[in-house]
Amino acid sequence: MQLDFFPSRTLTTYLAKMFIVRIFAVLVMLVLVLMALDLLGSTGKILEPEGNGQAELIKYASLRIPQLIARFLPYSVLLATLITLVTLNQNSEVVAMKAAGLSAHQVLAPLLLTAGVVALVSFAFNERLVTRANATLKAWEAADYGTIPEETGVRANVYLTDGSNILTASSLVGTGEGIELDDVTWYERAPGGIISKQIRATGATYAGPGWALANPVRFDVGSAETEEVEGLIVGESLTPEQIDLQSIDPDAQSFFELSETIDAFEAAGRRTTEMRAKWWHRISGPLSAFLMPLLGSIAAFGLARSGQLFVRAIIGMALGFAYFVVDNAALAMGSFGGYPPFLAAWAPFFLFLLVGETVLIRTEE
Repeated sequence: MQLDFFPSRTLTTYLAKMFIVRIFAVLVMLVLVLMALDLLGSTGKILEPEGNGQAELIKYASLRIPQLIARFLPYSVLLATLITLVTLNQNSEVVAMKAAGLSAHQVLAPLLLTAGVVALVSFAFNERLVTRANATLKAWEAADYGTIPEETGVRANVYLTDGSNILTASSLVGTGEGIELDDVTWYERAPGGIISKQIRATGATYAGPGWALANPVRFDVGSAETEEVEGLIVGESLTPEQIDLQSIDPDAQSFFELSETIDAFEAAGRRTTEMRAKWWHRISGPLSAFLMPLLGSIAAFGLARSGQLFVRAIIGMALGFAYFVVDNAALAMGSFGGYPPFLAAWAPFFLFLLVGETVLIRTEE
């Protein structure tokens, strides 16, 4: 093996350009197809509020496209890796490079460098655009695609616990004692954990202590009776500070904002396992693009005329998709506390890094 990790400058530029063009082409294809399918299922809900039209559909697409790009960019790198390497193999370019004295790692080096740059761009893209799109889209969905409240701190799908009782709201606006909850449901549970009463209200505001429900309607599970009540206050032990913490959406916060949130939760003695796993995954997720050329490298080597090129491409694709399956499973286990957060975010990455290196060294080096 030569001491220089990269091949010549000309060859490095040639391979990098070929790879980045295919990444972009595959990503555009995936995003367009998935966005079209998404609009087919969501157009009816978006156009349901009076006054919504084409502008709202464009707005929805502009919020969904960053999410689709963030999610499927690693898949695009994997598919682009297979397309690039299979093309090079079929044209005997890999054979020519190896005949010139290049090792398998040197053949892959320009692709790994390009994937590393893509990972850095992906991280910056997620921090600057995807987190904001997540916050805006969730707030818009909570408003049933109507007018989003102008107040700051809009959060959707709020779930709060007060002892054994549960308070949910479709959205939350404001901070501190100025918090306002919309579309509120209060579940009062018996000592055994069974829901005994359900109270629905159009909104709730802080009553100091407790939360005053607007237009509450109570349903008694035992008697199956429904009645309207007035002046009802629930959740007296829920303070605005607790709600500020409990209603935070990690997906809508940047890397550094989430770090501050984790510190605040730990200072309050709250559970931070799920947030810390997502915090670590903010780094390991985009970095997964770096793995794809290594996992798909099996498609680059072996003679094309041997008839095994298609099988090699399938194996490379299987390794790549196996990584995404294991990564999602590990992150879910970390969120539930089954794995330590660091292990949940990084174990799949290092595991498949070793798998890819082992396959490459045993078969080609």
